[in-house]
Amino acid sequence: MNTGSLAFIFICTGLVFFMVPGLAFFYGGLGRRKNVINTMMMCVVPIAIGTLLWFAVGYSLSFGGDGDFIGNFSHLFFNKVSETTSSRGLDIPDALFAMFQMMFSIIAVAILTGAVAGRMRFLPMVIFMVFWLLLVYYPFAHMVWDEGFLAQLGTIDFAGGDVVHITSGVSGLVLALMLGKRRNYQRLEYRPHNVPFVLLGAGILWLGWFGFNAGSALSANSQAVHALLTTHLSAAAAMFSWIVIEACLTKKVSLVGASTGLIAGLVAITPAAGFVSTWSSIVIGFAVSPICYAAISVLKHRLGYDDALDAFGCHGVGGIFGGLVTGIFTLPSLALDKENVGIIYGNGHLLWVTIIAILVTVLWSAIATFVIVKGIQIFMPIRVTERAEAIGLDDSEHGETAYPTFMGLDS
Repeated sequence: MNTGSLAFIFICTGLVFFMVPGLAFFYGGLGRRKNVINTMMMCVVPIAIGTLLWFAVGYSLSFGGDGDFIGNFSHLFFNKVSETTSSRGLDIPDALFAMFQMMFSIIAVAILTGAVAGRMRFLPMVIFMVFWLLLVYYPFAHMVWDEGFLAQLGTIDFAGGDVVHITSGVSGLVLALMLGKRRNYQRLEYRPHNVPFVLLGAGILWLGWFGFNAGSALSANSQAVHALLTTHLSAAAAMFSWIVIEACLTKKVSLVGASTGLIAGLVAITPAAGFVSTWSSIVIGFAVSPICYAAISVLKHRLGYDDALDAFGCHGVGGIFGGLVTGIFTLPSLALDKENVGIIYGNGHLLWVTIIAILVTVLWSAIATFVIVKGIQIFMPIRVTERAEAIGLDDSEHGETAYPTFMGLDS
């Protein structure tokens, strides 16, 4: 074992974990003040659910065995997961690798909750999370990162553009469509209730993303350094790009917009961070903001779907874009397979298999989400009552109030 890599992945594991409360602040600030407790609770409850499920079966199903679509039960309850040696040829022991990967499963399921903020009952969401991890996240972690079906095709995903962001974004969209729109959607303007929370959450996410992407090198090496650099460059470029878009279109620059832009840049670079050049990362950052801006500000309103906190518009769309640019810009010198490189370097195979992987991810995530929701609806309603939605989910679902001095109701 390499002590430097041990220390590095310890820190990266903590940084990825820290992203979860960061996401809670980001989503909580974007939402309604009568729903802030519920919105944040939806983000943090995956810590409990995701941890216990990962320990029991998740790691084994994701990284156990050689099945095409799912692992086996060889590592149930971390059976034979060594704390001193690596069975994967890494600089870190299997137990630390498992802990690092656990954090990805937690943040993935937390992301999708933003699409249905303010209108989904808490218990059905908890049940949904369990089955979503089992039927969506664990299979894709195995298919992409453990030599499963998609990895065998030749697709690459450095830190989770496909496994984390496309799965959660698409599932969030389907969940939002099945729940229906919020009260007064498109009749009243929904404004973020606490913009400083949004910036606080975005800042924590940016910091945590250094562990998310650089840590995915799984060693304290040059690839980790490169991923750290491309991650920061893409986020900065996307933030600047979003600011320019707002200045040109609205003549004003918003803190929420700048925060959303940097998140889009982080999402887009995630699958490519260890594979593309520094100049490519800047291009990716600049390009993703207008795409996500159009999805959030134009497409959502024209199609009329209610992706409350833009989980699909930012993570789903940004993740799809990130996958495509990975197939365009992957450097021969950084590629896992020197024959499987970006199309601008003369080989279109990687882009082709990336498109296949994206289509598989979108269809699988959408169908699985639909089936899970239909199954839950057999036993209980998943949407809160109209009265509960009017009062706010903080009171109706949790019996708590974020701001005790606030006596009125949001519309």
